[in-house]
Amino acid sequence: MTENYHRGVTAGSDTVLELLPMVFADPGEARARAEQVLGDRPPALHASVAHQVIGIWQRDFGDLRLALTHLRRARTWAARADSAEREADVLATLGVALVHAGRTRQGMDALGRGVERGSGHTRARVLFRRAYSWWVLGHHKEALEDVRRAIPVLRQAEDVIWTARALTLRATVHLALGSVERAVADFTAAEALWDTTGQEHDKADAVESRGLAAFRAGDMPAALRLLDEAEERYAKLGTPTFMLNIRRCEVLMAAGLAAEALAEADAAVGALDDIGGQSTRKAELLLAAARAARLAGEPQTAIARAALAVRLFAGQRRTWWETHARLVLIGARHAAGHASARLVADAAAVAGRLAALGAPAAPEASLLAGRIALDLGRTAEAERHLALAARSRHGGPPLARLTGWAAQALRARAAGSPRGVLEACRRGLDVLDDHRMTLGASELRARATAQGAELAALAQRASLVSGGPRRLLVWSERWRATALSAPPTRPPADRALLSGMTAYREIAARAEEARMEGRPVPALERDQRRLEREIRSRTLHMRGEAPDGGDRFDVGRLLARLGDDTSLVELAVLDGRVQVLLCGRGRVRRFEAGLLAAAETEAEHIQAGLRRLAHPGAQARLPVVEAAGRRLEELLLGPAAAHLGEGPVVIVPPGRLHRVPWALLPSLRERVVSVSPSASSWLRAKETAPPPGGRQVLVRGPGLATGGAEVPELAVRYGGATVLEDDDATVPRVLRELDGAGLAHIAAHGAFRADGPMFSSLRMADGPLIVHDFERLDRSPYRIILSCCDTARFASVGADELLGLVTALLPLGTAGVVACSSPVNDAAVVPLMGALHKGLGAGLSLAEALRDARASLPSDAVHRATGWAFSAFGPA
Repeated sequence: MTENYHRGVTAGSDTVLELLPMVFADPGEARARAEQVLGDRPPALHASVAHQVIGIWQRDFGDLRLALTHLRRARTWAARADSAEREADVLATLGVALVHAGRTRQGMDALGRGVERGSGHTRARVLFRRAYSWWVLGHHKEALEDVRRAIPVLRQAEDVIWTARALTLRATVHLALGSVERAVADFTAAEALWDTTGQEHDKADAVESRGLAAFRAGDMPAALRLLDEAEERYAKLGTPTFMLNIRRCEVLMAAGLAAEALAEADAAVGALDDIGGQSTRKAELLLAAARAARLAGEPQTAIARAALAVRLFAGQRRTWWETHARLVLIGARHAAGHASARLVADAAAVAGRLAALGAPAAPEASLLAGRIALDLGRTAEAERHLALAARSRHGGPPLARLTGWAAQALRARAAGSPRGVLEACRRGLDVLDDHRMTLGASELRARATAQGAELAALAQRASLVSGGPRRLLVWSERWRATALSAPPTRPPADRALLSGMTAYREIAARAEEARMEGRPVPALERDQRRLEREIRSRTLHMRGEAPDGGDRFDVGRLLARLGDDTSLVELAVLDGRVQVLLCGRGRVRRFEAGLLAAAETEAEHIQAGLRRLAHPGAQARLPVVEAAGRRLEELLLGPAAAHLGEGPVVIVPPGRLHRVPWALLPSLRERVVSVSPSASSWLRAKETAPPPGGRQVLVRGPGLATGGAEVPELAVRYGGATVLEDDDATVPRVLRELDGAGLAHIAAHGAFRADGPMFSSLRMADGPLIVHDFERLDRSPYRIILSCCDTARFASVGADELLGLVTALLPLGTAGVVACSSPVNDAAVVPLMGALHKGLGAGLSLAEALRDARASLPSDAVHRATGWAFSAFGPA
């Protein structure tokens, strides 16, 4: 609905006035038409509108300095046109621009004059924009008052567009104050109105706002889906998305993707600076970057970003935002190792201000004050702050309740109550369990566990002090490899995802071919990265199944399954030191070993040695690698090595030790050894029955140095096995045959992606077979052997989770995997695989067959290193 600012408005004036709503429906076209109007020496009223349209465009999508220039000209022309309504409207637009430029007092003065100059319908629109400015400044009470005054007048005038905008703003203010249900009601009403208009930019904003509401309500997949949809809408309009960047950063951080959030925020700050954009948005982006850097373990970066945000917010007179930035700054300083009475006082003051402002972050600030006070030994002071924070444990979204339970656990620890610590940790992790199971994507499930790492560590410490080895084992299992506790939600069979994965394979295959031929690949790599983003985005939208409680870990059941012959060694890490939990023969015993950091360093040295030994001529490195194996055993097993008995051993390492070649450790070298991400997953696999029929599938991918020489030999051994090679070894065909097979052997180049573990792959004839592909299987093979390099490499994420090829298979029905954690000599792999399958034919498990296969190899360095590089996962 256009505004009638002047009694003498003509048909031509109506056409010009239509540019104002057009700037949010088709911004580029509106700007072009406004410039055309100015080129025709328009009357004062038309010139005012045209300058205002260009000013709005520059304010929201371009250079803020140019915006102010055009809006001041618009005000001047409005005064010459002798239209109070026109002048009031321009003053409102100018006021918003001045606020975004950080000139808060001038901006609010202009908005106040606009309210005074306008009347009726125009005044209601000015009130809406002043309410928006109050929201930007963090004055939520004043924002609600103005928008509530505006809405009835806008509705009475049947102004659909501005009523929808006002409802959207009111919903956004409700969200800032934690009133999610009120916000959803207003967003829903606004969206119904937008559906009757052609305001495409506002429609995109409504979708973005619903994404924020979904996030506040704890629905992460819906939030990611809606924010991605909003981005697609904005892209079609060609408009920048700085507010969307801020909101996406918030969601990414909550999803455990802090490094990605930091990269997005920093990139947006750079883009904003390039166009001379809004100072207010820059401050908000810096705050998002500071939060992300703190979560990503970069406290110095967080300090720098937060300090700059504090200065900008203070200069803009934005108390709400400045207080939140101070909270991040204090947290970053604490993470950097600072602790003082002054820092406690600062955190407490911030908590008080946040509570007075009605900000949902107040408990987080109280928790921080309590933590710092505990670090200083000020127990009574810590109790006051933690008690305030603990109130949030009974209500609100999952992560807010988690904050409350963390505070309650710290209170119990300070009071010397291990039972209280364990109860608070149990309740907090239950909250996070329920939240995690709403996430369909295994990557999100894994990363979300980072939120519970502190609770898990507190519980382990409490159980170590008071509960003995059994209780420590229970708590070690409580938050270990939980992403594998249930199969991931199967990716939706939507055409866009399937066509995207097909296109990804084609592009990746063309890029690989170009690299081999020495041709440049930048364009192909750009397309590949784009498709990776699209695939990942769609899989992150998946919702998980409703939580069913699952099976709780039972120590007695584990011990019964282990019997008197098998030992399970679970390595827990407390305060940086390895605690060895030796399970078997009806009991659990604890031994203390070395420092985790030293073990990690030694493991990396061993990996470097194995890479050298994969090539002939490195025989002299063999004693060095063996000596490192002895040192690593002392660090990881310590005195427990002398109590392993004679039978098979199951190793359950922490995620950070996933690349240890366990067969190299002296006490494990001659015995049956298997690895499992958790004792729970070993139990599930042990109780998994093989599929009927026991089909064998042999796959040979392209480009292998040996040509996959073991596959023809295995085809003869297994007789009726399905053999896929050459053009038959395509991803769709391979997946079809793998589904429900009893045994699969895949000889193909493996590629591990540390930057994107879900895109780790095996090379097939038509391109890479990636982790996302495996997750489409109804049931992965009962046993699977991956005879290529790097297939047992993982990315360690979350609290203690692993993402990679092997971990994609374990929740889908695979009970045993043989894979390799480092580069190996292709020729030496062939006899190892032949001997391995010989053992399987004799009825051995994968771990038993692998031990015998190692023993059958020649004793030279190349063959011994090849045997050590392979590990058996699971009991099958």
